[in-house]
Amino acid sequence: MGQDASGEKQMAKVAFLGLGVMGYPMAGHLVKAGHEVTVYNRTTAKAEAWVKEHGGTLGATPAEAAKGADFVMACVGNDDDLRSVCLGETGAFGAMSEGAVFVDHTTVSAKVTRELFSAAAEAGLSFVDAPISGGQAGAENGVLSVMCGGDQAAYDKAEPIIDAYARICRRIGDSGAGQMTKMCNQIAIAGLVQGLSEALHFADKAGLDGRAVVEVISQGAAGSWQMVNRHETMLDDHFEHGFAVDWMRKDLGICLDAADETGASLPVTALVDQFYKDVQKLGGGRWDTSSLYKRLKALD
Repeated sequence: MGQDASGEKQMAKVAFLGLGVMGYPMAGHLVKAGHEVTVYNRTTAKAEAWVKEHGGTLGATPAEAAKGADFVMACVGNDDDLRSVCLGETGAFGAMSEGAVFVDHTTVSAKVTRELFSAAAEAGLSFVDAPISGGQAGAENGVLSVMCGGDQAAYDKAEPIIDAYARICRRIGDSGAGQMTKMCNQIAIAGLVQGLSEALHFADKAGLDGRAVVEVISQGAAGSWQMVNRHETMLDDHFEHGFAVDWMRKDLGICLDAADETGASLPVTALVDQFYKDVQKLGGGRWDTSSLYKRLKALD
């Protein structure tokens, strides 16, 4: 695992739980990095397709996939899904070997993260919260940003494995710090996308060429990843890229709950969350987050 004294990479036995739009390619990168990978997915057909494409093996349950693994990675849907794959009747924790490391890439609450960190410790396991940013393209290209919380020793073991699909991976602090950092990420994105949507809407109302406007302003202080990568699809009324509104609302709900606990003030985030609610009412729950622009167009 990691590197040996000669500097050569070592193979690890890894389980990956959850093969959605992010997990599917992430697990594939682990195979390409030379690791022995067993996968589990709630919908078995998806896991069978992954094995056919990448090799590796299929576990019928989280426990079966996790048995004997050095590392168990998860990328599932929400707090309840994560609890289930960890602690359920066929959960991974009951089958993992003492000293193994569980790495959670799901965006969940810091509360469930700390709960599972404690449960893992009681079972002789390590738990690293490691939510990700970079979208489907980042997962497919192996260039995700990974923000981690947990014990330093566990992070040091896991980081070389995570490196298979990361552009940057950093430990931010103790258990839950990774999830709280992901909340910072989502808070920043919400404001950026709303600002970009309003700028494009204003350009349209002013009779300006939105593409020409972005070509200029993206090179200055207004520039952002969202502007460079989403403005054209927004202007083309195409919202089938990346992270869905339904998932963003789930994440912003976590942000707002955490803000109540910490005393943080998030007025813009709360407002944008309501704008995303409007998008859902338009039937856009599966549209990507840049559909805030479509909401403004619908108000015309």
